[in-house]
Amino acid sequence: MVSIDALTAGNSVRNYVGGEWTVSAREEGQTVTNPATDEELAFVPFSDEGEVDRAVRTARAAFEEWRSTPVEERIQPLFRFKQLLEDHQDELAEIMVREHGKTRAEAAGELRRGIENVEVACGIPSMMQAGSLPNAAPGIDETAVRQPLGVFVAVTPFNFPGMIPLWFLPYAVATGNAFVLKPSERDPMTSQRLFELLDEAGFPDGVLNLVNGSVDTVNALITHDDVTGVSFVGSTPVAEHVYETAATAGKRVQAQGGAKNHVVVSDSADLEFAAEKTLSSSCACAGERCLANDVVLVHDDVYESFADRLVEKADAMAVGYGLDDVDMGALITDDHEQHVRNYIQTGIEEGATLLRDGRDLTVEGYEDGNFLGPTVFGDVTDDMVISQEEIFGPVVALAPYESFDDAIDRLNASEYGNAASLFTERGAEARRFRHDAEAGNLAVNAGTAAPMAFFHFGGRKDSFFGDLHAQGEDAIRFYTDKTVYIERWPDA
Repeated sequence: MVSIDALTAGNSVRNYVGGEWTVSAREEGQTVTNPATDEELAFVPFSDEGEVDRAVRTARAAFEEWRSTPVEERIQPLFRFKQLLEDHQDELAEIMVREHGKTRAEAAGELRRGIENVEVACGIPSMMQAGSLPNAAPGIDETAVRQPLGVFVAVTPFNFPGMIPLWFLPYAVATGNAFVLKPSERDPMTSQRLFELLDEAGFPDGVLNLVNGSVDTVNALITHDDVTGVSFVGSTPVAEHVYETAATAGKRVQAQGGAKNHVVVSDSADLEFAAEKTLSSSCACAGERCLANDVVLVHDDVYESFADRLVEKADAMAVGYGLDDVDMGALITDDHEQHVRNYIQTGIEEGATLLRDGRDLTVEGYEDGNFLGPTVFGDVTDDMVISQEEIFGPVVALAPYESFDDAIDRLNASEYGNAASLFTERGAEARRFRHDAEAGNLAVNAGTAAPMAFFHFGGRKDSFFGDLHAQGEDAIRFYTDKTVYIERWPDA
């Protein structure tokens, strides 16, 4: 088992600034607890404004030399970091399971997605090329050149501590910027280990920095005069706050918010396959992810048959400690577990049919853990709270629909626009879904609309604030700006 003590200093989670590990002197902070065992793992001191200022100024100083480093040299530490991630996958996955609660398989899958982003960022020498045009005008050649901009900050959530920092960090530094990460205070140990590997990979001091903290730390980062841009992933209210606050302070901002994703199950769908993928989408990582499809619109003709299959598969899910052989792990905190339980009670009071109740669950040997089983509601209407608000737990809401037009209209009525999936054997339905569904990530006959690292991660409406998304070409555009160089030589 991984030694958590080795990642801390006197049980305190550390900051990494200018190539050195330090511990905040503040007494204010939060305890990191294993969600499955209730074991206290570490203490996170909340960095103050002075510590934030030091990290940002250190990054700004490092940027001046890093931006002029040849791009081929900038990506060499990323190549080494990619291999270190490969070598330490099992260890990183175990850290994630212990501090987050997800299963070992889910942690390994998350890391694979993160590694894919590092791989894509290693291709920056090609991706940063912006184009040129000889003889754009008489005797004039024009070239567009991408330039790094300065210090970028990422504020990342608890649900994917290994992947989401890697949506941002590799692209920011490969394009020539300096970077400061503020991970979630709920599970910061994964970021500790990532930065130990980054240090081993050989980045120059100050190019990469890690600052732990909470709300005040975030606000100090996103308004700092020397910060150029901010990346954020979290709930919609906080995403909106980060976007408005940072943009008002003159920063570039990409802020991914919450979601209420829909699945549409056509009467032509393979119901066994659709039920399997729907459940895995809604209950993976205990439902604590923005791509969870937790509202399922099912055609009238197959509604009962689909519901039976979904409940049967939910009954078969093994829930327990993520380091054991289980299908679903614990929720992040006891407060969040109660939050999800409250939503279940709300669904009952609103009149939804409780097809499977996941609340009466005890995991032998882990009685103090934050566990809930898969919960399935039927006959959910659009006006119910469980149909409108993000629950962030293993709760699935089923609703029948009469026509495909009706299903699309109900999907689009959501204030969120993160993701949606369709299960069908009809090309016409798939085409209509592709053109008319108002979500940034769409999947046909796939339970989770998770784009590969070389495509951007979409989001619309209240699921995203900004213009340029994470990953892929959008990341290159976010972390750079174009200079147009116009050249004329009259005597040539």
